[in-house]
Amino acid sequence: MIILFRMLKATLFTCLLSLFLVPLASGQLAPTQRVPRNVPLETYDNPPAAPRVIETSPRMISQFASFTSFQVNVNASGQNIVGDAANECSISVNPIDGSKKTIAWRQFNDVTSNFRQGGWGYTTTGGATWTFPGVLENGVFRSDPVTNSDEVGNFFYLSLQSNVQESFFCDDLWRSMNGGQSWTLLSGEKGAGGGDKQWLTIDKTNGPGHAFQYQSDDGINCSGGGVQFQRSINGGVTWQSPIVIPNSPTDGTLDVDSNGNLFIGGEGFSQFFCERSSNAQLATQTPSFDQSKSVSMGGFLGSGGINPAGLDGMVFLAIDHSGGSTNNNIYMLASVVPSGRSTTDVMFVRSTDGGLTFSAPKKINDDPVNPSKWHWFGTFSVAPNGRLDAVWYDTRNAANNTDSQLFYSWSTDAGVTWAPNVAVSISFNPFEGYPNQSKIGDYITMVSDSTGADVAYSATFNFNASRNQHEEDVYYVRVAPTASGINLLSAASRLTHGAAGTFDVNMPLTGVSGVECRSATTYNAVFTFDAPVTSGQVTVLSGTATVGAITFSGNSMTAQLTGVTTAEVVTLHTQNINGDGQPHGDVPFGFLVADADASRVVGKSDQTLVKGQLNQPVTSANFREDLNADGRIKSADTNLVKTNKGHSIP
Repeated sequence: MIILFRMLKATLFTCLLSLFLVPLASGQLAPTQRVPRNVPLETYDNPPAAPRVIETSPRMISQFASFTSFQVNVNASGQNIVGDAANECSISVNPIDGSKKTIAWRQFNDVTSNFRQGGWGYTTTGGATWTFPGVLENGVFRSDPVTNSDEVGNFFYLSLQSNVQESFFCDDLWRSMNGGQSWTLLSGEKGAGGGDKQWLTIDKTNGPGHAFQYQSDDGINCSGGGVQFQRSINGGVTWQSPIVIPNSPTDGTLDVDSNGNLFIGGEGFSQFFCERSSNAQLATQTPSFDQSKSVSMGGFLGSGGINPAGLDGMVFLAIDHSGGSTNNNIYMLASVVPSGRSTTDVMFVRSTDGGLTFSAPKKINDDPVNPSKWHWFGTFSVAPNGRLDAVWYDTRNAANNTDSQLFYSWSTDAGVTWAPNVAVSISFNPFEGYPNQSKIGDYITMVSDSTGADVAYSATFNFNASRNQHEEDVYYVRVAPTASGINLLSAASRLTHGAAGTFDVNMPLTGVSGVECRSATTYNAVFTFDAPVTSGQVTVLSGTATVGAITFSGNSMTAQLTGVTTAEVVTLHTQNINGDGQPHGDVPFGFLVADADASRVVGKSDQTLVKGQLNQPVTSANFREDLNADGRIKSADTNLVKTNKGHSIP
């Protein structure tokens, strides 16, 4: 077994590596750093591991809720190989036959050595079983695996490679025409040029650049420097001379829109950029970059911290090819370190005008901001119907703030809103099973189709009893929007005011809660979805409320709440809508009796409001002043203000 390795081995990291390992032993993380620039990211630092007796154990199939993760790096008999390591995985799917997929990874034959090789696996069963034939070339040092597929189902494997005599790293490109079962070298040693960290895309349009291949790297490359772009106009057999990319966008991917324009996303020396070449598709012209736009991602790319000797995330750029109203939208996603933080959030931006402007960054992980929690290795892909799928590692449920789960979200409105986050895997310790280096790779990847997405990720589910630690392995999991296809649209507190009618206090799904100012023994929390609901569950995450009867009508679910105090915020968790077994969002409900003006403090302004409506009929405009919800605005309502004066909620 042999997997590609991308060691974030900056000169700075070489000095700090020993410092990283000591804090880990004491339960503290190495400090998060901005990703270094113009420094070698790879090093040939260990010879191959000595031959050993190979032990095996049953392959891991890990179930969590409705998601099943299948181990990919297994031997010929489908067994786990004890004592090896596999990480940094890249997946491709045959667009004609989705049962055929391939995953490439960095393969370490033994965790006692950093020597890594180009491993891969393939499936013809949709991902339930995998075959791992070996490595691209035995004894050849490889890292940074990248795979891609063309529109007829041929797979391509771009690999960083070197040998002990060389101080530089180059790429070579391999092709498989049989679903990843075997590979043929197209561009031999140094033939593909390139360098660390390279990414690859293929022009699948019907324009003049059809089947052209493009790659970009991070500046440590065959030619000696500069963040560079290269093109192949003959399907990857030969590659033209490299061209320096403006603003040096690194650690990011590239894609082609339906007009054949090439876009590259990445982080420059101080900010993110989206670079365009409109003539890379013209074989007779030397590619140039004719549009350059800076992009705010809400933070910077980090390294260290939860992934001590590696990156905490890369920049992923992808373009909508749906042919509909969102066609050619440009999307970028990355796990970034926000200002004032040392941990990461998954942030997303989009351009609807060909990269001229980008939206403000949007946080996809929907848990409350917590400087101790990590949301790392974020990646995404765009489905043929325009749906966006995103996955990442997440520590929100970990008491130690480091044990991680794979999480998933999706968007059906071009990224304007994202579905409530869904946990996809069991929890794992990302610090175990290191192949003599402190990282679990630098990235994970996914590919979307019309109904869901295929994900390749690394985790430490297998346990090595002889070494008393878990092992890094590669896993495949299928994710999809909830089986019911239902998304939570809105929430409200609903009470009836006698004969005056029923009125709602809106409760935003995220951020600061609304304020329910009316006094009642039983409140009604109403949740509205984008499709009919017939069953579901509501539980209390925080606060003193008790959930009683739950009823359903059309697209709405109503939960009765009792035991609520006169001043508190109650967070309600919705799940298992129509039996799908998934969470559907956590909604904060604010309760502050007599806060008629929703200022979150009961005071003189509330008294003034109520007195101004005394003896007036209750309507949708003044129902908040009917504080006891009896259908009349009387002295009893002013008395409630006096009783609760000075009460407040956050």
